[in-house]
Amino acid sequence: MARIDELFRYLKEKGGSDLHLLATRPPRVRIHGRLTDVSGWGVISDEELRELLREISSEEQWQEFEACGDLDFAWALPGEARFRVNFLNQHLGVGAIFRIIPEKILTFDELNIPKSIRDLAYLERGLVLVTGPTGSGKSTTLASIINEINENFSKHIVTIEDPVEFVHLNKKCVFSQREVGHDTLSFADALKATIRQDADVILVGEMRDRETIELAITAAEMGTLVFGTLHTNSATKTIDRLIDAFPASQQTQIRTTLADSICAIVSQLLLPTSDGKGRCAAYEIMLRTNSLPNIIREGNTTMLTSVIQGGVNDGMCAMDDSLEDLLREGKITSAAAMSKAKDKSRFQSYAGQS
Repeated sequence: MARIDELFRYLKEKGGSDLHLLATRPPRVRIHGRLTDVSGWGVISDEELRELLREISSEEQWQEFEACGDLDFAWALPGEARFRVNFLNQHLGVGAIFRIIPEKILTFDELNIPKSIRDLAYLERGLVLVTGPTGSGKSTTLASIINEINENFSKHIVTIEDPVEFVHLNKKCVFSQREVGHDTLSFADALKATIRQDADVILVGEMRDRETIELAITAAEMGTLVFGTLHTNSATKTIDRLIDAFPASQQTQIRTTLADSICAIVSQLLLPTSDGKGRCAAYEIMLRTNSLPNIIREGNTTMLTSVIQGGVNDGMCAMDDSLEDLLREGKITSAAAMSKAKDKSRFQSYAGQS
């Protein structure tokens, strides 16, 4: 047994999400959004940490890390948990961050996901984007949507991830789960190959570059249901980010293609619950409407806020509305709502409420 397994078990037992190891610092875990020291462990030297990390990496992986200064991969503690791993060099020595990947794919009911997000699993084609900062639960939301498809349809689902996080068993669907760097050279290479793989659904773990964005939009336009993620925090910023990835000479064309393919943008945040025992999600939800394609083609993204406000009865929701609902239900504190709100003045009357 690798000595580092003790830290992995500690993280799981405490219900934490991340383990932080940095040379000359004690190990720390993130629990419900807060970093705390691991009890029973002191400072780890650079030499000691290198020994811990080498226990779980192959010779090829370690050589890549030493050459590049960074390394991403997935690690499994058999029968207990899987982790998304990043090794790094920093000014005091080596470091590593481990994010636990839940063994169980949570259902819509367990996550308390709004119906309008659940309905995205029943789309036949188009582009669906789930956005938010790192650690906001994007992968968990997408895993629940993919699981819903798996339980209800006979489809071929291709996931392209770096690394593969949630492992889906074949239920009604057949899965091809591909890891960038291990099973394919890049997101773009894998997306090009899906044309020959008869994919009904494609999950793109991260739309990082122009080529990946263009291929994902094109696949959706051609009739595939494509799910992707971006590190943006609103529908407006998501559309702008996609368009701005292209040179000015191509933006008119990509606006047209995106307008024809976009079906939904879900932006989400995780906030600590008022009882301090967990976290809950707030959502901005924008769905396709008759007016949406023209707004995107004309570059009038400031109108997207009005689209969301006008689509409440259809399941759309503004982020501040979601925050206020959580606050009124007593699930989050006024301080937590205020910290994430766009219109902070709206929440001033709640100040001081727990």
